[in-house]
Amino acid sequence: MLSKINQTTPNPSFILIRVMLGVVFLSEGIQKFLYPAIRGAGRFEKIGLPHHEFLGSFVGLWEIICGIFLLFGLFTRLSSLVTTIIMTTAILTTKLVILDNDGFWSMMHASRTDWSMLLGSIFLFVNGGGKWSLDIIYQNRQKNL
Repeated sequence: MLSKINQTTPNPSFILIRVMLGVVFLSEGIQKFLYPAIRGAGRFEKIGLPHHEFLGSFVGLWEIICGIFLLFGLFTRLSSLVTTIIMTTAILTTKLVILDNDGFWSMMHASRTDWSMLLGSIFLFVNGGGKWSLDIIYQNRQKNL
C-alpha cells in the first residue's frame, strides 16, 4: 500500500508546484501559531467554526507537516490529499460568504490564492512528487528489491 501512495511519475518540473505549495502551507501553518488571533483560533472563531482553539492548532500543525512533506516530496499524494481537504474547507467556509454578499467576481478575486492552492494540491495528488522527490527514491528502491 505504501508503494501506491508514494508512486509518482519522473517529471522534474513537479518540483516547482511542490515548492510553491510546500512553502505556502509551511508558512501559513507557522503563522497560525505565531499569530493565533488573526491566523489561527481567532480567525476560526470569527468565521463561526466550532472548537476554534483546537481547530486553529490542528490545522496549523497539519499545514506544517504537509508543507514539509511537500517540500521534500515525501508522501506527496497523502500530503496533497490533506491540503486538498484544507483548501476545500477554506473555500467553503470563507469564500461562499463573499459570493453571497458581494457577488461572483469579488469571490473570485478573494479566492484566487485558495483556488491555486487547491488545484496545485489536486495536481500533486494525481501525479505524485516527481523526479526530484523522496517518493521516487522510495519507488526506485522498491523496484530494485
